[in-house]
Amino acid sequence: MTADKICPHRVSIITGHYGTGKTEFAVNLSLQLAALGGKVMLADLDIVNPYFRSRERKALLQEAGIRLISSSQACSDADVPALPAELLTILENRDVTGVLDIGGDPVGARVLARFNAKITLEDYQLIYVLNANRPEVRTPEAAIAYLRGIEATTGLVCTGIVNNTHLCSETTPEEIQKGARLAAAVSRETKIPVLCHVAEERFVPALSDLSEPIFPISIKMKKPWE
Repeated sequence: MTADKICPHRVSIITGHYGTGKTEFAVNLSLQLAALGGKVMLADLDIVNPYFRSRERKALLQEAGIRLISSSQACSDADVPALPAELLTILENRDVTGVLDIGGDPVGARVLARFNAKITLEDYQLIYVLNANRPEVRTPEAAIAYLRGIEATTGLVCTGIVNNTHLCSETTPEEIQKGARLAAAVSRETKIPVLCHVAEERFVPALSDLSEPIFPISIKMKKPWE
């Protein structure tokens, strides 16, 4: 399944709990959208997670023709709750496809609240990335409560769930299947559709029994000590 089919809206806002792998998804999504010929902008607005920041792959993104907007480009190790003025370019220039990688909790999501009026005028989707191996969201009840907290903070409505269950280098197809079951349970309760299951390309053949599309990725984000 291609990126434009999974995320057909002009602006995709990627959120989820810390450690779900939403930045990995956002980077891969942006690269695949750019490969399809679109003009893509990726906004790194995650002020919560100091380890995995899309700006760390700035050279890779620029080589693919993606314009990166960061909340703290001047200092690569800083995480300040300040939004760059260029964010308005994504919201106002309807010739670009925008991917917004925002913080993994209601505090991080708050950075978007001030732009609620502008965002709701656009063709947007709020995507909730789910990892069944995160202790704080491993049950349907906890995952839904976290999702509703993000919605309440941003004033936006979630329109899709992405299963990105992983254990970094120890990920297996069985782990992804486990995440699929959690995503299905959350979807049944909330009536929010599961958009796709994220999987490294090597796992795709083993996931053919899943009813939703598989979004194949290659790992771009590494731990600082790797």
